[in-house]
Amino acid sequence: MEQKYARIDFYKASPEAVKALIALDAAVGRLGLEPLLLDLVKLRASQLNGCAFCVDLHSTDARRKGETERRLYAVAVWRETLFFTPRERAALAWTEALTLLPQTHAPDADYALLAAQFDEKERVDLSAAIALINAWNRMAVGFRKLPVA
Repeated sequence: MEQKYARIDFYKASPEAVKALIALDAAVGRLGLEPLLLDLVKLRASQLNGCAFCVDLHSTDARRKGETERRLYAVAVWRETLFFTPRERAALAWTEALTLLPQTHAPDADYALLAAQFDEKERVDLSAAIALINAWNRMAVGFRKLPVA
């Protein structure tokens, strides 16, 4: 496997772009969704996108907020466990649907799960959170931002 090295520091290369992402991140954090739910969503999207930096960051953040190691390890196989609530399962399914959009086309079945657990505002708020973590993943993967050992 090819060794990966950071390409550029996108924080330094375009502080304006990063400030916009940070501002959106802060806004999403104020929308009222549960912080641990957001961490699970960020972790799952980051796993799907192959973002090592973000997987490390969001699993660490979730542990600091009280998430268990067992559930964090199971996020990658959440469909095969009973560790997650119906609301978390709906959020994880929607995360996969939107993150893998070219393959999934946001299926009606996943939307029905979402609608059963989240009101209209929460559906939009969750979708914004998913869009944002996908943006961060693309920055980190594209510019090879790596976790610090």
